[in-house]
Amino acid sequence: MSAPIAFNRLVPELNCSDFARSLAFYCETLGFARLYGRDDPAFACLEREGAQLMLEELADGPNGSWRTGAMERPFGRGINLQIETADLDALLRALTRAGWPLYREPETAWYRVGDRLEGQRQFLVQDPDGYLLRFCQDAGTRPIELADAGARTVR
Repeated sequence: MSAPIAFNRLVPELNCSDFARSLAFYCETLGFARLYGRDDPAFACLEREGAQLMLEELADGPNGSWRTGAMERPFGRGINLQIETADLDALLRALTRAGWPLYREPETAWYRVGDRLEGQRQFLVQDPDGYLLRFCQDAGTRPIELADAGARTVR
């Protein structure tokens, strides 16, 4: 018997128009592991470096009633999913190998948190249905007075 899965307190569940394509993108390209899944409707719970999400085939039926409106591309408009990673460059190489375009090129952004700036290298990519994923890697902290004019600073 396998050990129970420790679920995060928040796990987004994404409807997919082509489940097999989305599963391949997340697992083969981005390196998520499939924790478990079902076939009808197609469903998978995925994890990568502690980040969890679920994919479900877009289908009619009981779960279809959870949709609040028509599903039109790009899915997930108005939200991006921030996913922290230890190696942003490895993800960028995997996306390049797969020929997958970025939505926003890598940048270092500095965000004001109290009396300091917290930085992260980040880029954005859309999954096969258009969900916006923001992968980031810690870039450290620094005092506000050291804000770099060459990096984007959000206050």
